[in-house]
Amino acid sequence: QVQLVESGGGLVQAGGSLTLSCAASGRTFSSYAMGWFRQAPGKEREFVAANSRSGVSTRYADSVKGRFTISRDNAKNTVYLQMTSLKPEDTAVYCCAASPGPTLTQRALYYDYWGQGTQVTVSS
Repeated sequence: QVQLVESGGGLVQAGGSLTLSCAASGRTFSSYAMGWFRQAPGKEREFVAANSRSGVSTRYADSVKGRFTISRDNAKNTVYLQMTSLKPEDTAVYCCAASPGPTLTQRALYYDYWGQGTQVTVSS
């Protein structure tokens, strides 16, 4: 069982930056690949970024590539999402998720544990 708690969301102007954090409970954090997903009002949930158990491998959605960076600190049981050059279309609730599978995936189906999410609002 893994419990995930996100923090760091807020209101920011377009072009600004935010860093989200996701703290995980339990002693097996390094056994999970971690992902970030987002859902805007009236839209389906979409993949944002993921990194492997060691953090060496990463994957990004095309819409955030070059602007967002996912990282993790296994000693602190925490995964981060650094967001720069934010756009109004990045406005959404951002959730972190944990996947026990051996491969890095952007499919929500393979993530077993989810946080409650944190709101990110980007004003124009």
